[in-house]
Amino acid sequence: MQGSVQFDAELIRRYDQSGPRYTSYPTAASFTPAFNTERYQQLARLSNDDPIPRPLSLYVHVPFCDTVCFYCACNKVVTNNRRRAEQYMTYLLREMAMQAALYDRDRTVEQLHWGGGTPTYLSAEQSATLMEATQRHFKLRDDDRGDYSVEIDPRSVDRERVRHLRELGFNRFSLGVQDLDPAVQRAVNRVQPLAQNRAVLDACREFGAHSVNIDLIYGLPLQSRDSFARTLDRVIEELSPDRLSIFNYAHLPHLFKPQRQICSEQLPTPEEKLAILQMSVEKLIGAGYVYIGMDHFAKPDDELVAAQSAGNLYRNFQGYSTHADCDLIGMGVSAISKVGLSYCQHEKTLDDYYQRLDAGELPVTRGVQLNADDQLRREVIQQLCCDYAVDIAEFERHATSVIGVFSFADYFEQELGMLAAMARDGLLSLTAERIEINPRGRLLLRNICMPFDVSLRQASEQPRFSRTI
Repeated sequence: MQGSVQFDAELIRRYDQSGPRYTSYPTAASFTPAFNTERYQQLARLSNDDPIPRPLSLYVHVPFCDTVCFYCACNKVVTNNRRRAEQYMTYLLREMAMQAALYDRDRTVEQLHWGGGTPTYLSAEQSATLMEATQRHFKLRDDDRGDYSVEIDPRSVDRERVRHLRELGFNRFSLGVQDLDPAVQRAVNRVQPLAQNRAVLDACREFGAHSVNIDLIYGLPLQSRDSFARTLDRVIEELSPDRLSIFNYAHLPHLFKPQRQICSEQLPTPEEKLAILQMSVEKLIGAGYVYIGMDHFAKPDDELVAAQSAGNLYRNFQGYSTHADCDLIGMGVSAISKVGLSYCQHEKTLDDYYQRLDAGELPVTRGVQLNADDQLRREVIQQLCCDYAVDIAEFERHATSVIGVFSFADYFEQELGMLAAMARDGLLSLTAERIEINPRGRLLLRNICMPFDVSLRQASEQPRFSRTI
């Protein structure tokens, strides 16, 4: 495990660029208004035709927050007016009924996730109402074996609220922590003492959570290698989460208004930020965590590690998952769905979301239906992201069974040429039989996927993405 990642600062600097996170392919930048509500409804109904009912994954977006975190780039509404949540609930439940009418009742919900915003902005009563409606409209599991997760702001819940969420059926919890240094917390307007985080995490475990994840961010103002090392030491030793996500802060104040509150002079230099990343990777792997990929770490006995070892890991809009066979239904403002060979996204503002539902329409605003080329490229990118490898002969056998005689070398001649330069740098091993990402290339996973992303080469105007490292 300790040899799973090699850190090469010079190589990382050389490959430093912007690029997609590949939670989908094609990425959201390729979605267009040509894919509309009617097309989504057609494909949703067609998805019921499989001889064996395909399971479902539900994502519910709750956009509200009490306070603004200055680093945030999420789709959120910062308000203390709780009546806005009441109004949102009315429309969200209306949408849920419309969505459920498209899908057969025998399709079990294997995965459920509430994200935001802050899902725990909803009151206990509103949460219960939302879960009751979900159970009424969809076939939820009743054996506590589903992957049912909720994002928690530890400042917004106490022990009893965690107990209530567990009783509603949630068995996985994700806690936004970001950093434990008080000066950093004040600089990003998120003061959250360790004791507060510990109390919530202890409650999750007390009530039988299957897994607890903690989110951290590196590159925030006033952070240094030493200060973030102290945060990691306390997280590892005193909290010991099952999973950790360590995200790179992208400072884009021209795009995200809250980030204008951050003093850019207080941000760590690129060299210090790279040192923070190197320390984080080495410390976590040294503590026994496994690097899954794309900022995600997990304990060796975690389901993600087992799925990766078995070749069953999958990547979607919530990150890494063990539910590759699910159709994903996104509900709420800005939510994204993946149904059959398509992706689509909802209206991004509350006013537009409400207006579409008032008109009796599902609020799909843009999307994409995958053609044969998209499917091939998506499969390559999925395998690289999840398995760190592509078995070319197996890929050819599968592609040939679907589309006819297929040669990987001929079809991806240009892409393999681009990978050859990365192979010379030691990022990957490239033969006629296999592409395999080496330990020194695993932190540059996004860069290795990008040659297969034809939309990046075809775009007349390059979309804005975060840095790949």
